Amino acid sequence: MTLAIVLAAGPAAGGATEGGEALGDRLAAQWRRAGADDVRVAADLAELADLVAGATGPVLVSGVDLVAHTAVLRHLATSPVGPTVALVLTDPPAAGQATVREERGQVVAVGDDADATGVFGGALRVGAADLPALADAARAAAAGGPLGAVDRLVAALAARGPLIFAHRVRLLVAHRVGDAAGRVAAEAAVAAVDEDRAELRLSVKERDDFFTTFFVSTWSPHVAKAAARIGLGPSGVTLFSVLFAVAAAVLFGVGGRPALVAGGVLLYLGFVLDCVDGQLARYTRHFSAWGGWLDTMADRFKEYVVYAGLGFGATHAGFRYGWALALAAMTLQTVRHMTDTWYGALHDEAARRPKVVTGDAGGLGGKLNAASTRVQADTGSVSYWLKRTVVFPIGERWALIAVAAALFGPLVALCAVLVWGTLAFAYTGALRTLRARWMKVPVLTTVDAGLHRDDGPLTRTLPTTRRPLVTALVGAVAAAALLVWALWAVHDGRDLPSWGVIVAMVLLLGAAQGSRAPHAGALDWLVPAALRAAEYLFAIAVGVAGRAPAWLIFAYVLVLTLHHYDLTARLEKRQSAPPLHGATLGWEGRSLLLAIGLVAGIVSITLATIGAYLLVVFVASVVLAWVVLPARARGGATSPG
Repeated sequence: MTLAIVLAAGPAAGGATEGGEALGDRLAAQWRRAGADDVRVAADLAELADLVAGATGPVLVSGVDLVAHTAVLRHLATSPVGPTVALVLTDPPAAGQATVREERGQVVAVGDDADATGVFGGALRVGAADLPALADAARAAAAGGPLGAVDRLVAALAARGPLIFAHRVRLLVAHRVGDAAGRVAAEAAVAAVDEDRAELRLSVKERDDFFTTFFVSTWSPHVAKAAARIGLGPSGVTLFSVLFAVAAAVLFGVGGRPALVAGGVLLYLGFVLDCVDGQLARYTRHFSAWGGWLDTMADRFKEYVVYAGLGFGATHAGFRYGWALALAAMTLQTVRHMTDTWYGALHDEAARRPKVVTGDAGGLGGKLNAASTRVQADTGSVSYWLKRTVVFPIGERWALIAVAAALFGPLVALCAVLVWGTLAFAYTGALRTLRARWMKVPVLTTVDAGLHRDDGPLTRTLPTTRRPLVTALVGAVAAAALLVWALWAVHDGRDLPSWGVIVAMVLLLGAAQGSRAPHAGALDWLVPAALRAAEYLFAIAVGVAGRAPAWLIFAYVLVLTLHHYDLTARLEKRQSAPPLHGATLGWEGRSLLLAIGLVAGIVSITLATIGAYLLVVFVASVVLAWVVLPARARGGATSPG
């Protein structure tokens, strides 16, 4: 149940609208329309603390001086960015109002006027986990101070450490008013808002990639509006986008100019639907953890199924290594995504730390960080769009695949993806490494490193090393060397010697020794990506050495990527481990079984068995996480016992 509290304290407490309605009563009515289940008015912070102490769900708080469109309050109440969110305005701060500083969407400081990026908007949503901190902050702020009551509250809450995200107002209207004239002007601005038009424009991301911005988002919001009218939900749109991508993959595999052109068109339309599902969620304010997880998983599944279609098509057209290119593209993209996820976590952690801790702004990393900030702020410039395009985001990838496959065929499409992807990986990797060394933030000490490394039970039996990145890189290099050796041996018609597999496996297991070590190095955010590369390359090497069908190797690695993207999606959504994660054997356990299968001469059987087992565990874990356990939780919540 969501509780909304209007804090009727301060100079505006006794104010009224032009129609004579008390400001507190108007805000209470707006919170009800915004979706609050229960609305209370608190005379002061002490009373607010008592109300928060009895709450069991999210709490919405607003000061009585806020004049806002109801949609602003609804957006704050339904914001998917985090459990605790504060409204941030660009208005000049008035007396008694708290300034805020934000980085990467987080409120990292309150009351720091020197580096302020906005002013607190007088409203916030606090997640259930942060309610004890909110109650404690209310009691501490009740003693008074130079700021207004709601401003003292948010400052005290920020001082207690909860992660607070910023919610900016775009196109809609929200102002904090201190006198009758300001209130009348704000009310007039609210009344002038065309809500549906604003909501439709707000459904589009404020910043997106070049292709998406100019070739999709110019018309996709109208598709989102049509979907809303017929009652189609975001998850339904996601499933339709999957069907379009699968159909495109089939056409790419069939080959022939008409099929390739049709596949390119379907791939483009599938990407449009991929954008529409998020736009529909924002337009209707229907967000869910399931929808966010499904969207993340579907994006990767669609892309990799298309790689499979291109690999099959290239092979069918007479190129011997079509599946090898598809495998390379999938492995490259997955490793890139792992670095993206962990670098994002690193940057978020750096933003929350005092600037004196994050390094010398005069160093190379600091200069790169400052340059990147300037470019990102110069929206619409050539440098801005070039920076967003050169990193090869999903819109550009799908556009390149569609055009290259339609005009030149699957082989050219795969080669183009690999070349651009490799250059983008080198560019982002080099810059991020320099910036990470400057930030000096032990990011992996803030999360469950063992979970997101995907370590299994075997790691608990091995000794611990203090250099997890070094051992992970050694394992990845050993796996890459084994793959090169396997390709050479198969090309010459020879078998890979068993001792070579054993040596590579020993070096690979060395990476497991870093599982229990603190991942506190400046570059330890690269560890999960290195482990993904090590496992995938080792599996491919074993498959090649054992002469397993190329499609089987691809299918096995595809299942691995689904498992790992599940972990990544949970990290990004701040969720716990999958219910059956302990049954996945860990990357080192799966690799050891593959090595045994190669030595025993049953590689294809081993790949198929482990892959099928992991897929069953993945599906069962999904059902448990999103169907069974939530149903039990709802049943427990409604049970009289």
